Amino acid sequence: MSATSQSFRASPADHAAIAALPSRIVAAWAEHDAEAFGAVFVEDGTMILPGLFLTGRDAIVAFMREAFAGPYQGTRVTGQPVNVRFLDGEVAIVLTEGGVLAPGETTVAKERAVRASWLMVKRDGAWLLAAYQNSPSEGA
Repeated sequence: MSATSQSFRASPADHAAIAALPSRIVAAWAEHDAEAFGAVFVEDGTMILPGLFLTGRDAIVAFMREAFAGPYQGTRVTGQPVNVRFLDGEVAIVLTEGGVLAPGETTVAKERAVRASWLMVKRDGAWLLAAYQNSPSEGA
């Protein structure tokens, strides 16, 4: 991960777990597996996309199930951390740049490029996503 900022000294295991969360989203998306996508979130997690605000793992799974069968069918997603901050031993913020790849694309088209905020929390020893939000990065 690049541009890591720390106000709390996290362990190497916590760094690895934080790095794994976006990778789990990418893998779930690649398989169009809405349940695996939702499993990354805490039970009462939120997901905010342009024009969309979802609360709760069940709502996120239901949305992704429909999206994978519809507008996201055949797509992949990518994202690279640009900033990582541990606020304490159980809360971290990760900022990423990436977006949705249409079938056959190897780079994200400008109109599908996003910047995202990931609020991650440690629950029962495991890091999960409490809140995810993205915004278009075009024109930024």
